[in-house]
Amino acid sequence: MATLLAFHAHPDDEVMMTGGVLAGAAADGHRVVVVVACDGLIGPASDGDTPRLGELRASAKALGVHRVVHLGYADSGHGAILYPDPPDRTRFVRAETEDAAERLAVILREEKVDLLLSYDANGGYGHRDHVKVHEVGKRAAQLAGVPRVLEATLPREPIARVVNALRLMGVLRRYDPQAMRAAYTPRAAITHRIDVRKFARQKQAALAAHRSQIDGPGRAAPMMRILTRLPVPVFSLLTGREWFAEAPVATEH
Repeated sequence: MATLLAFHAHPDDEVMMTGGVLAGAAADGHRVVVVVACDGLIGPASDGDTPRLGELRASAKALGVHRVVHLGYADSGHGAILYPDPPDRTRFVRAETEDAAERLAVILREEKVDLLLSYDANGGYGHRDHVKVHEVGKRAAQLAGVPRVLEATLPREPIARVVNALRLMGVLRRYDPQAMRAAYTPRAAITHRIDVRKFARQKQAALAAHRSQIDGPGRAAPMMRILTRLPVPVFSLLTGREWFAEAPVATEH
């Protein structure tokens, strides 16, 4: 059996882009590991655990994930202002790419990872932590000699149309339509479209584990609330495909 590691920016990112693939791989007997760069907090971390990392573990359990690791960074936030680092850790976007990549490479080597899931060069919709995931994941795969890297993404053209419609309906807030037209990956560059409808129930349960995001004021919260309340067959129709672009892997000499 193979070992698959999904590298994500924040708790909850693991669900919509890769949740079905993770659940499917676990169901097939493969070892599945999730690593998040950030802990979901902008400010200092309290003693012990953070709520969003606890939600991540609950989500991972629903998907059948075997191990969850936090790489040790704070969120960088999304917007014009990049706040100073909290006193106890570095914001991910400010991390030295080589240092962060070596942290991830340690886990890749330890787990003898056969397949790394990372993000496309745009970081999906352009969040700076997501762009950093692409940079760090690419370098870590090189350092650890991972044989295959698939970059999680969405087909750009239909997603831009859907996001614009959801904005007009008031379901999504504060998304820049112009930026969305350059987000994700052109359909022609996508190499894998994976049918994950069989794992819709697990994927929806994993999404529901992120209560702080569903009930919070975030811009994606209304959409998340709707998705978690849908009948499973409808949820499956809407989220039953996951897309990836295979990336060339250069080995370290």
